[in-house]
Amino acid sequence: MGKPTGFLEYERKIGDVIEPNVRIQNFLEFHKSLPFNEQRKQGARCMDCGVPFCQSGMMIGGMTSGCPLNNLIPEWNDLVYLGNMEQAYERLKKTNPFPEFTGRVCPALCEKACTCSLHGEAVSIKENEYSIIEEAFLHDRIKPEPPSIRTGKKVAIIGSGPAGLSAAFVLNKRGHEVTVYERSDRIGGLLYYGIPNMKLEKWVIDRRVKLLEEEGVRFITNVNAGIDISVKELQEQYDKILLACGASNPRDISVKGREAKGIYFAVDFLSKVTKSLPELQNGKKGQYPEVKGKDVIVIGGGDTGNDCVGTSIRLGAKSIVQIEMMPKAPEERTADNPWPEWPKVNKTDYGQEEAIAVFGQDPRIYETTVEEFFMDEHGQLKGVKIVKVESKIKDGKRVLEPVKGSERVLKAQVVFIAAGFLGTEPYIRDCFGVSFNQRTSIASKAGSYKTNVPNIYSAGDCRRGQSLVVWAMREGMEVAKEMDEALMS
Repeated sequence: MGKPTGFLEYERKIGDVIEPNVRIQNFLEFHKSLPFNEQRKQGARCMDCGVPFCQSGMMIGGMTSGCPLNNLIPEWNDLVYLGNMEQAYERLKKTNPFPEFTGRVCPALCEKACTCSLHGEAVSIKENEYSIIEEAFLHDRIKPEPPSIRTGKKVAIIGSGPAGLSAAFVLNKRGHEVTVYERSDRIGGLLYYGIPNMKLEKWVIDRRVKLLEEEGVRFITNVNAGIDISVKELQEQYDKILLACGASNPRDISVKGREAKGIYFAVDFLSKVTKSLPELQNGKKGQYPEVKGKDVIVIGGGDTGNDCVGTSIRLGAKSIVQIEMMPKAPEERTADNPWPEWPKVNKTDYGQEEAIAVFGQDPRIYETTVEEFFMDEHGQLKGVKIVKVESKIKDGKRVLEPVKGSERVLKAQVVFIAAGFLGTEPYIRDCFGVSFNQRTSIASKAGSYKTNVPNIYSAGDCRRGQSLVVWAMREGMEVAKEMDEALMS
């Protein structure tokens, strides 16, 4: 696919990125697209590699290698190179319902498995995908396509994140009447309130939701299914119910002083900032924890922690420290982490880049955990005691133990806990009667999305645990297929 010698002739190139000191002045996306002729060259870099690991989506060494959606990547890379963007879009939409989301927020598992990356730099697959979908929107190629025939079957989807939207997309195309219930005030779930605006501007979600509505999907906001509307009512009104309510039960930190004022869960902070964007854009103060002029500590080294760093910088934090329990990853693959496994290497994300630009150093402290929070006489957080940890084997298990004498205290008036999620919120089990597994996710048999309750299914993070948007989309499409087969017998 592509030009046979393209990967030899052209170097990998991506669109310009706005400089950190400039982009932190607002909450807008900061990646720009390549000119069309340059994008064609990037499509030309796709090799005729024989076995396209980029689209495999298989598990290797307990990690995903390649695209979980099994996107037809070599085909549309070739079409980008040929300049046939209309046909490229036709091939892209065969497997991906929402390329405008993955083209922005996916960590590009496809590129990590690209054959070019074995001895060089991967094809810029993610940017090719982004260019295809945005070019299709620009030229008005994406229009509502409601089904010509309705089956008379009704489906309720609980949750409007990537899993719920993907399932709604497929089930509606199959002719079923789909109603999506969302407890928040806006449609999008994790996409809307869990991902900052600078990674995914919210008009992108609204644009797709409008299309889905025009195709016949019904959205109901500000309704917490199971509480505001009973499960019995849902079962009486719908033939099938899908739980796609995410893994929104945050993991807490149980240490002395946890009750101090100024300690917040990261996802609550990020969602409140997103809700406050209209006020922020008009120079007003929104309803979120104040960080301007304060020392901020972020507990957690993942994507959510990074998002807290980038958001805090935009809100004027005085200083930022990000605490990570694990050791710093190597700069390059090690011998026990060969291609095409996911590369376990050090990554400096946008938030850390911005912290380096603003404060002159990487905010991350590795192999460290929190031992105690300190507060003043008013109960306000004033400091955090941290300690180094080291990995040891005890009773055949690897554990992290504090290193004596390594304790120190950092100034902090605000702390954001970004330590991951425990699984589905307990009220889902209590209301719907579904079984949970040991990871507090909704249980289902291998190879199926059915729960223990007849006619109730689950998909996405509430089933598999905290994961990627692209995996939620895959599960949403797969559960839709299983539900469709059951509905049509």
